[in-house]
Amino acid sequence: MTVNLADYEHITGPVIASAIEVHKATGAGMLERAYMPCLEFELRQRGIRFKVQHPISFLYKGVSLDMACRADLIVDDVVVVELKSVAAILPIHEAQLLTYMRLANCPVGLIINFNVPRLVDGVRRKVNPRATAVSTHKSAAAPGT
Repeated sequence: MTVNLADYEHITGPVIASAIEVHKATGAGMLERAYMPCLEFELRQRGIRFKVQHPISFLYKGVSLDMACRADLIVDDVVVVELKSVAAILPIHEAQLLTYMRLANCPVGLIINFNVPRLVDGVRRKVNPRATAVSTHKSAAAPGT
């Protein structure tokens, strides 16, 4: 069974709504690291379960490279979220997200670029073409862990 973005809307929708709230309050023009604690606050307020700066390990020629990559956020163990504050989302940003999704075995990913007049224009949703759909649930566990 292939991944369908609509199956994850109950997770991605509140994440995007949280980012929109942050953008409304702060505007564009700050560094990514300034938006992260604001987004964490909004996600916690909504009871969304997520991991921050989650290390992603992988094997290279039989050698485990621990913490070689870090995803900005992994939400509900199924959505990788990468924050940006750039003039435009480039193909390299999308490649980074897809790689993190594959390595973390997450079916869905979001790039959220805060450096836009309207945040909705800075959001890109991606599907991991190598993933199969996984069971999702409403977030209720300890948020921000």
